[in-house]
Amino acid sequence: MTVVTNLLAGPALGAGAESYAHHQQRVGRLPDAAGLIDRLERSGLRGRGGAGFPVATKWRSIRSHRSGGAPVILANGCEGEPLSQKDRLLMATRPHLVLDGAFLARRALRAGKVLIAIADDLGEARSAMAAALAERSPAEQRVAELIGAPARYVSGESSALAHFADSGIGVPTAVPPRPHEKGVDGAPTLVQNVESLAHVALIARGSTTPSLLLTAHGGAGRSEVLEVVTGTRLGAALEAAGASRERARAVLLGGYFGSWVLASEAWDLPLDPVQLRARGVSLGAGVLAVLTVEGCPVCETASIMRYLAGESSAQCGPCYFGLRAIAGACERIQAGRPEPGELARLQRWAGEVRGRGACHHPDGAVGLLASALDRFGPEFDQHRPHHPHGNVG
Repeated sequence: MTVVTNLLAGPALGAGAESYAHHQQRVGRLPDAAGLIDRLERSGLRGRGGAGFPVATKWRSIRSHRSGGAPVILANGCEGEPLSQKDRLLMATRPHLVLDGAFLARRALRAGKVLIAIADDLGEARSAMAAALAERSPAEQRVAELIGAPARYVSGESSALAHFADSGIGVPTAVPPRPHEKGVDGAPTLVQNVESLAHVALIARGSTTPSLLLTAHGGAGRSEVLEVVTGTRLGAALEAAGASRERARAVLLGGYFGSWVLASEAWDLPLDPVQLRARGVSLGAGVLAVLTVEGCPVCETASIMRYLAGESSAQCGPCYFGLRAIAGACERIQAGRPEPGELARLQRWAGEVRGRGACHHPDGAVGLLASALDRFGPEFDQHRPHHPHGNVG
């Protein structure tokens, strides 16, 4: 496997946050933003927060909406995905790359203020980012602000984060308008994941091939944050986190809004957002988690569905009632007490919920469920209660 240190180059990660002086000595001063959007397009950089949308296209959409005043840059450091650790590590160790990317976005888009949103439970990352901002110039400090965001799964969704920054309410909003049209203070708002912004900082300095930050869970409680070249074999990344192909039954790819993929199919997949989408799966939040042969996909899926039902923003019936009903059915199957026709009803509910929510939270949840029913249908049909072991993550 080709492990690289583009974003994570510099002092040992265990040494904590890199100072501004060391950062400038290592990568140079903040470059000019002229022509940056074209460079982003040539690099092929896609957002690293989950949706995988082309960054250059997103930035151009901000430039095309000028009616609400100067745009706002909103750096998304919430990392609400329970299995992800990459964003918090990046902010805690390389905070100035994130700030560089945010200030470059401000220059390229002729934006006004820069907001850096960090979930309330990411204390180390928040402290590092606050200290880094205090090292920046007075001019940069005047336009930038760190804000705490609710430590909830839905809070990192772009409209939820913009809504929170604008009103203090961290739930997704009905669409349209989207934040790039009308967000914070009614202005076009760029909501960009912190890893994406860190890549911007390197691309502006001449990097041409963005790497990938991954959180790889190899089983037995072991996890690693890895930086790899795009196209790296999925199995190689998991092996670096202690996984064994022979002991792997399946892989949760992308996190809780991702998909279950059988290990026999997953191991040789290329870690490339475009190629994965062509195969009907997604890298999502950059999570790879092994389910070992001792693990139970029914128990794991039931646990995830209960978590996602609990993270509903309770804005619509399909999410609030639908996900609770689905989680209840999964738990009854897990406990060996399914009601008559439970599995067929579960499949029907999953189809009925999709596309009917006020936001995409129920879509992500039933997408994960659909992949579980597709890969592990017989296990759901014949499940018997047991003591769980072999949990992912």
